[in-house]
Amino acid sequence: MNNDIVAKRDTNRCPSHPGAVLDDIIQDVGKSKTEIAKALGISRQHLYDLLEEKKPLSPPMAARVAKAFGGSIGLWLRIQAAYDAWHAEREVDVSSISRLQVA
Repeated sequence: MNNDIVAKRDTNRCPSHPGAVLDDIIQDVGKSKTEIAKALGISRQHLYDLLEEKKPLSPPMAARVAKAFGGSIGLWLRIQAAYDAWHAEREVDVSSISRLQVA
């Protein structure tokens, strides 16, 4: 009998935007968003745009977030990549593109 449990995410559910993850973490830190923005060396507006999922998490921003809140830069970028890929699969029309074969 196999007792291994494999977690599988519903592929119809959008992965979390890194801003949503960050927003959850910030709530537990006990500092204002203005203080967080200052600590990260970014404008308050930039932080709000990220938290409201209006901006993606760039590699430089991932470095700042990883330093301030933990995790690796790669982890934060993978969260962003999963979010971007999920949207691209649903929004980009590739029906007219043929698969190219190696000669």
